[in-house]
Amino acid sequence: MDEKLRQYRGENIEVTWSDKRCIHAAECLGRLGVVFDTGRKPWIIPGAASADQVAEAITHCPSGALHFTRKDGGPEETPDAVNSISPAPDGPLYVRGDVVIETPDGEILLKEMRLALCRCGASKNKPFCDKSHEEIGFQHDGLLGENKLKTEEKLPQTGSLKIIPSKNGPYQLRGQIEVHGSDGTVYTGNKVTLCRCGKSSNKPFCDDTHIRVRFQSE
Repeated sequence: MDEKLRQYRGENIEVTWSDKRCIHAAECLGRLGVVFDTGRKPWIIPGAASADQVAEAITHCPSGALHFTRKDGGPEETPDAVNSISPAPDGPLYVRGDVVIETPDGEILLKEMRLALCRCGASKNKPFCDKSHEEIGFQHDGLLGENKLKTEEKLPQTGSLKIIPSKNGPYQLRGQIEVHGSDGTVYTGNKVTLCRCGKSSNKPFCDDTHIRVRFQSE
């Protein structure tokens, strides 16, 4: 993906940050304000806390804008054992796990462990969230509609989750996945299409409304 990463070096850990993917969820600020402070420059000082503390705070960054590299031999970042997607109330799709974003032609655009994907249809940085949902007043309670997940034997039951944003259409997901509702409901399967136009009546699942509203996105 075309994004510029900014690097912040400490003696024991190095932090990278993508301003293009940051949605200012402020998890880092709340968890480790001594290291992450937007009121100063540089706003990240990796050496202000232990490498373990910095690493732990970064793993809670929901957009994947923050990552780390250990320089002290400590454990590197690893994906969650279970691939999961959670539709945030009035917000994006939060994705965690071993995730690969691909084009419909199979070109790998990004490998990630944490993502915030647009589901309101208005982001100017698709498929990533850029908080446009706040500008347009997108509303959804994060509950799961009618279960549209399938389980197919030919698809992998473990390993990476492929997310394919289809042209002018939904996200195609292939690979074992858990979809978590805001009320604790969990659906599992390995094949599903998720809405990204923001208009489905069965959120977070696609119901082909994108055709009627003429949703457009590469």
